[in-house]
Amino acid sequence: MTRCRICSGPVREFLDLGRQPRSDAFLPPGELDGEFFFRLAVGVCGDCAMVQLTEPVPAEAMFHREYPYRTSQSARMTEHFARTAHRLVDGVRDRPGAFVVEVGCNDGGILPALVRAGVRHLGVDPSGRAAEEAAGRGARVMTAFFDKASAAEIRSAEGPADLIFSANTVSHVPDLASVFAGADHLLTTGGRLVFEDPYLGDVLARTAFDQVIDEHVYFFTATSVREAARRFGFELVDVEPLDVHGGQLRFTVGRPGRHPVSGAVAGALRREERDVPELDAFAARVGRVRDELTALLRALRDDGRSVVGYGATAKSATVTNYCGIGPELLPFVCDSTPAKQGLVTPGTHIPVRPPDAFADPYPDFALLFAWNHAEEIMAKEHAFGAAGGRWIRYVPDVRVV
Repeated sequence: MTRCRICSGPVREFLDLGRQPRSDAFLPPGELDGEFFFRLAVGVCGDCAMVQLTEPVPAEAMFHREYPYRTSQSARMTEHFARTAHRLVDGVRDRPGAFVVEVGCNDGGILPALVRAGVRHLGVDPSGRAAEEAAGRGARVMTAFFDKASAAEIRSAEGPADLIFSANTVSHVPDLASVFAGADHLLTTGGRLVFEDPYLGDVLARTAFDQVIDEHVYFFTATSVREAARRFGFELVDVEPLDVHGGQLRFTVGRPGRHPVSGAVAGALRREERDVPELDAFAARVGRVRDELTALLRALRDDGRSVVGYGATAKSATVTNYCGIGPELLPFVCDSTPAKQGLVTPGTHIPVRPPDAFADPYPDFALLFAWNHAEEIMAKEHAFGAAGGRWIRYVPDVRVV
């Protein structure tokens, strides 16, 4: 039986998405031998309610110097982090010499806003090239995984942190205890750890099965984070829903008794007790989406209609591999990330082409993998719709728009 990495309780598996590659391991077309695969499955702990991958990939295999994702390429996320930084700075502005650490800063995150505000800061990220790009924008960065050892190094050089912020990173770390140990060592007595990650409630409600990738080791809820924080010597003091990346929660934890507990925590716990446990029904819906999506793509192909993918996201690897979608159904995927262009998608080996290929000429249909940026993308690609093109969506269900 699989045991929970948080509390060692029994984990019941409820979703198996089969053999999958690393979601961001894009490859040159001629270098496909030895591609890494693993079984992608999700379970829930019967003791602490933490939903988690049952066979996670080591963090070092996913997050490395050449990690291709870049936060700054989404205008919406850039705006989101600027607003977030403004709020966080307001919370520490009255502390002389306040120090803010961003864990998993990628090529910027909240760091550019902290630079502009003159706040003493440090970004921490194991992806060296992305961290170098953040440094090129004036931020102070450290290339490392965040844990107790790196936290001790930071504290020795900089002193304690008033705030640690992290976005789309804490849920990626298999050894969650190491993150909390680092926070415990680095934070001031009244310091806070604030992190935002995909919310299980939104994943279930939207049938967003493509949120299940190697990088998303945990799917947090207020219930599971409260229990994990308690076990690691912290207290959940606030939660806030966020309408980014397909639905997230922002969690705030601190040392017990140091902060008032927001009423939002009790409200989230009540909602989860009522709404979240439908795990087996979710798995059944995922199977239906797979069958309907592949049937649609095959029917369009057989009818002579052209279809391409839009957005070579990490999430797209789950969709294409689980559904068996390869170049025979999608001849290529367009993506704006230069590091992915000219490569092929993990597992299914669909060529990745730059954005200008999308209009050369426009296809009849575009399968929108980057659905969490749909508003931004559709505004940018309005000429596609004007030319008669239509988008294929699969979250929360398969439909043509």
